[in-house]
Amino acid sequence: MKKKILYIEDNEQNLYLVRFILEKHGYEVHAAMDGQEGIDRAATILPDLILLDIQLPLMDGYAVARQLRTNPDLAKTPIVAVTSYAMAGDRDKALGAGCTGYIEKPINPDTFMQQVEQHFPGQQ
Repeated sequence: MKKKILYIEDNEQNLYLVRFILEKHGYEVHAAMDGQEGIDRAATILPDLILLDIQLPLMDGYAVARQLRTNPDLAKTPIVAVTSYAMAGDRDKALGAGCTGYIEKPINPDTFMQQVEQHFPGQQ
């Protein structure tokens, strides 16, 4: 069975690139364009992994991560921030909001899959 990944991202180009890479590696990719849509989709599809942009309209990724963590069905789901926020403290802020990992944008297509796959339970 394919692993499901939900990517919450409002930038079409980023979404296209990440979806292309993930699908090429056999993942089922679901997308949401804003935080609330992402929270709703996550509750419906119960993905194996959530990739989360921090700079989202209406509700930032930190708020989305905190909200996702209140759903018992998603409590153990890895949430990886995929963000251009790369200043000192940004990683800690993402982890503090409930993210389990952090990937900087622009993503590197050569290492992206390795970065993603290290967040699946039981895979290192």
